[in-house]
Amino acid sequence: MKKLYLFDFDGTLTYKDTMFLYLKFYDPLKFNFQFIKHVPLFILLKLKLANAEKVKKSFISSILKGQRKSRIEEKTKKFFENYYPEIIRENALEFIKNRKSENTESYIVSASLDIWVKPFAEKLGMNLLATQAEFRDEIFTGNFLGRNCNGIEKVSRIKEAINGKKFDKIIAFGDTSGDRPMMDFADESHYEFFH
Repeated sequence: MKKLYLFDFDGTLTYKDTMFLYLKFYDPLKFNFQFIKHVPLFILLKLKLANAEKVKKSFISSILKGQRKSRIEEKTKKFFENYYPEIIRENALEFIKNRKSENTESYIVSASLDIWVKPFAEKLGMNLLATQAEFRDEIFTGNFLGRNCNGIEKVSRIKEAINGKKFDKIIAFGDTSGDRPMMDFADESHYEFFH
């Protein structure tokens, strides 16, 4: 039986939202300053009066824009060493470890940036579909390559990645409304399964 596992990352496999965690780890002083500056936008976001992708891009960009790829990779390595496996839910780790790997494909499908999710996906032996950071001449532009990997975009990325492959069963795990389209796409879906 050929299975496809689709895992959301933040909140589903992890205890915490990794965007804030990573950006604070990257530059605590800049993070605190930019966080305060972005509070009005975060409030508008909570009230559903702001575009989530624009707010996210603005906040990430305010800390990482103009940074060299090599520096980002260096900090990401330290971030991973610091937070793995601590931020991954124990029963999620157990489940991933015990899933049958033959005839199975597994993906982390995340709205977080590929920058900091990649080492976690590699360690867990999974493919990664995430919001992609745009680099020009090895410098982060502050923009995303393509769209924020959330909601219906998750399904578009999955379809593109599996490219017509047939699976007997598609199983998805999520914890927010942004995961709903992916969960509807699956044959079997689990909400807050590892909580």
